[in-house]
Amino acid sequence: MDATTLYDTVVLVPARNEEVGVFTSLESLAGQTRRPDLIIVVVNNSTDRTDEFARQFADDESTPQTVVLTLDDNPHKKAGALNYGLQWLRQAVGGRLTNAVRHVLVMDADTELHPRFVERARNVIASDPELGGVSAACLGRTGLWRNPWQRYLLGMQIIEYGRAGNTRFRRDVHTMSGAGSFYRSEALQGLLDWRGQVFWEDHRNLVEDYETTLALKESGWKVTANQFCIAYTDLMPTLRELIQQRERWSRGTVDALRARGWTKFTWHTIITLILGLIGAAYILGYGGTQLVMAAKHGFSEQPIFFALFAFWIIYPALRVRSLGWKAMLVEALLIPELVFTVVRTYWLVSSIVKSYVTRVSAWK
Repeated sequence: MDATTLYDTVVLVPARNEEVGVFTSLESLAGQTRRPDLIIVVVNNSTDRTDEFARQFADDESTPQTVVLTLDDNPHKKAGALNYGLQWLRQAVGGRLTNAVRHVLVMDADTELHPRFVERARNVIASDPELGGVSAACLGRTGLWRNPWQRYLLGMQIIEYGRAGNTRFRRDVHTMSGAGSFYRSEALQGLLDWRGQVFWEDHRNLVEDYETTLALKESGWKVTANQFCIAYTDLMPTLRELIQQRERWSRGTVDALRARGWTKFTWHTIITLILGLIGAAYILGYGGTQLVMAAKHGFSEQPIFFALFAFWIIYPALRVRSLGWKAMLVEALLIPELVFTVVRTYWLVSSIVKSYVTRVSAWK
């Protein structure tokens, strides 16, 4: 670091009722090959022992310097907690992030980072001065199931995260992941100068990470993801929790798209949503019907469908080969993915409908 830089890497960890996972998450920061210089934990509207466990970590002299802030009456959810932490940091360094901070890492309190996450993210962001942020590739934690249904549900999420992680190594990404996003301080200070907030504080903003990603792009910064910057995140153990989580993500995305309209930063997501609906309709409609007919009469009468069937087996399996042979086998069986497609289609359609016909209720 140069003489004017007090902190190379500062970590913001918003934590709401995360007594189960917050200590593990903080330990993953202490175990980094390039340890952060400062960790700021914002205990946000918590009613459990999150604050106690965070302070226990902070009091350990062997861990990185850690500050625990308590925010008991926060109406702005995760965005409010993150902005509160950034405000504290700005005051600590004299008003502007760029005065003494080089990088800011934002991570969820139910996430563990790969030991080389910070080291790798610093290398990526240093490779291009126009990069405002590097997003994690998220992988689901394994071995947490208690029964066959839960094993299926969590397994499909693991496959889903793994498949998405393999496609996030791109020049421009849809969303900087809330599980782990590494920002250049100049990019965040630019948002503060432009609109006064980094993470938009509006109870209708259900996806603060996506909205902030759009804002970074609109202010001239590039964002990327890296498959070696890995964050291990919690999965939803029940169908109800999974649908609630994905409806919030999808509904928030649709709300943000409706607010901004068709732009050079939103068109790709809009097209992806439309194609996703068309693809689900095809798979569950025509594809499902043809699969039943083939099962009854065999493939000899439908050679074209036989070729499509072979493609449906081989292509999905190859897309998850990095997860091992078990994931490839599950995808090749088709039925598990078809069932999960039904669930995925439900939350996508319901999110779009709710975006147009219902209001977002304030929640903390």
